[in-house]
Amino acid sequence: MALPLSALATDSAGDVAHLIETALTPVFLLSGVGTLLNLFNTRSARVSDQIEKAADLLDDELNKAGRKNLNRHIRRLRHRIMVLDVAIMFGGIGGATTCGAAFVLFLGSVRDASIALWLVGLFGAALLSTVAALAVFIGDCFLSWSSLRTDGPLPKSVKQSAKES
Repeated sequence: MALPLSALATDSAGDVAHLIETALTPVFLLSGVGTLLNLFNTRSARVSDQIEKAADLLDDELNKAGRKNLNRHIRRLRHRIMVLDVAIMFGGIGGATTCGAAFVLFLGSVRDASIALWLVGLFGAALLSTVAALAVFIGDCFLSWSSLRTDGPLPKSVKQSAKES
């Protein structure tokens, strides 16, 4: 059995260049998915910080209307965390299937096997998962905008919210 690299040596430069070009496509998608996951995690951390702040304000709030408003904020923020968790899940699936597509492409080139069905399935799943992650992220954006429009931002302190009332 000949070494797989010796088979590549007999291929034309165009075939090898095409293989490298094809192998880079999943890498660029993986880079984009990684950037999206970083964005989703950062946004999730900021929402978690807002939940902590609202919970601290809730402990100090004596006014019943103020407590109700803070509880509504906390409920919406927890809903946003769940939505962002779904976006992160889809992003992770997208990244994993992108890695799978790159691995199958590599194995197919080394073993000279028929990999078209695996490549289409894995790369298609990666694209669909990435689109789903972005769609869920848009859902979080709408939740955020809706919350700001209906409830406004969190008060900076209980004393300030008492002055405004």
